[in-house]
Amino acid sequence: MSATLEQQGGTGSTSSGGILSKGRTVAQSGFNRWLVPPAALCIHLCIGMAYGFSVFWLPMSKLIGITKPVSCPAGTGWLGELFASGCDWSVSTVSFTFTLFIVFLGLSAALWGGWLERVGPRKAGVAAAICWGGGFLIGALGVYTHQLWLVWLGSGVLGGVGLGLGYISPVSTLIKWFPDRRGMATGMAIMGFGGGAMIGAPLADKLMKAFATPTSVGVWETFVVLGVIYFVVMMIGAFGYRVVPSGWKPAGWVAPATDAKATMITHGNVHLNQAWRTPQFWLIWVVLCMNVSAGIGVLSMASPMLQEVFGGKLIGSVAGFNELDVAQKAQIATIAAGFIGLLSLFNILGRFFWASASDYIGRKNTYFVFFILGIVLYATVPTFGHSGQVLLFIAAFCVILTMYGGGFATVPAYLADMFGTQMVGAIHGRLLTAWSVAGALGPLLISYFRDTQLAAGVAKSAVYDKTLYVLAGLLAVGLVANLLVRPVAQRYFMTDAQLADERRRAHEVAAANEVRSASAAGVGTVDGSQGLVYLAWFAVGVPIAWGVWITLQKVMVLF
Repeated sequence: MSATLEQQGGTGSTSSGGILSKGRTVAQSGFNRWLVPPAALCIHLCIGMAYGFSVFWLPMSKLIGITKPVSCPAGTGWLGELFASGCDWSVSTVSFTFTLFIVFLGLSAALWGGWLERVGPRKAGVAAAICWGGGFLIGALGVYTHQLWLVWLGSGVLGGVGLGLGYISPVSTLIKWFPDRRGMATGMAIMGFGGGAMIGAPLADKLMKAFATPTSVGVWETFVVLGVIYFVVMMIGAFGYRVVPSGWKPAGWVAPATDAKATMITHGNVHLNQAWRTPQFWLIWVVLCMNVSAGIGVLSMASPMLQEVFGGKLIGSVAGFNELDVAQKAQIATIAAGFIGLLSLFNILGRFFWASASDYIGRKNTYFVFFILGIVLYATVPTFGHSGQVLLFIAAFCVILTMYGGGFATVPAYLADMFGTQMVGAIHGRLLTAWSVAGALGPLLISYFRDTQLAAGVAKSAVYDKTLYVLAGLLAVGLVANLLVRPVAQRYFMTDAQLADERRRAHEVAAANEVRSASAAGVGTVDGSQGLVYLAWFAVGVPIAWGVWITLQKVMVLF
């Protein structure tokens, strides 16, 4: 963790503009780049709670009944539930909040990615904190007044905007701070998004139990507490961001120019408005969409899949799922919860492992591994299920989930390799529309095929076979798209004049002038940030360790 601005002789001034201006975030002499990933983790660990929102669905379905739901009058549709105050909401209507999360994540990242590049990560991070934390507070008001439309508006729409801005806020900055380890840098931050639910879900569960009374299930109070906590932590992260001074590079690092993987790494920059016109953008869009669709499809049905495929075998019985009694079904449900916890851990680990590995084997080769290995695993999992190989079944899905998470973490570096670093955050924002599509496509496919198989009289232990083959087919489409990716044609790159103009609009020219001026004056030549680095990593490491410990306790029931 020794690469600092002092080693490069670079400094920055914080004198220009308001406290949220990009000029105020230019790193000063002695700043340690390893302080940026913890700042990014502060943002991503908070917004990652989107994956843990399912902990609220059942409590929110009995806000009035408390112990059991109070059903709405017959014929009440979802529109009626939006404004109903005298009956409980169904799980399906409250869980639609997650769909809103994903849709508005993609939309906001696509719409405001260019704005982020110009105003810098601090202002974007603050906006994300206001939207995400404020979304919880508006959602709490919706729960308190029993108005579902307020929950959707606050937690779903406003929260989704916070998700999008928070998700892409560190991407460009991290890639510029770590040109030598692009994959690892983005992997560390995006790992936090996968881990957010691991911390937030058990915390929310404990808070709801603490706030529960004979007249309240504790949801709105939990929303308020989480909203305040997330706002504060995300603000700390936003103010921890620092922008790379123009021309800075790590000590001793030389841009790759001759090795095999360097042929896929550009030394130019493509403008946001040109990037989406290239075939490479849409090929990588398909690559991400197919990888995420397959993975999220599995995640959406992982618990019932394990229970229905193996039934009593999970507890040493030969009975099928429908032949189990209530107590036995409760036992295997607990085991399935451990399975979900294990998948969450591998999802998180995969984000860091595969993104880091891509620095050595290249992004295209990394996705090649995802698709080839994924196709093999999806195609063989049904065989593991029919032969009763529980451990092989679980192991296969653990590997699959590493590649699901790894796909998210590797794609920002893939884009930087293709389109340059100048506008990679904005381009990444546009690409995340693939996630929005995949968030609907994957779960829809797996639920559709499951329902049609059940309607056709197929045994529950076999209803997922065809679905898994279809998901393998999606990966085959992604494989072809990835194979077609080639370096971007020279005609799409910005000229020197266009690049200079874009840097001026992004306030980078003024920052570079301040760097040179401060350097000439000998400002900030002492590096005192190493202790701060350890403190920052300790601060984000403690909640991560707590989340891992809670998850491991759930996982142990598998063994």
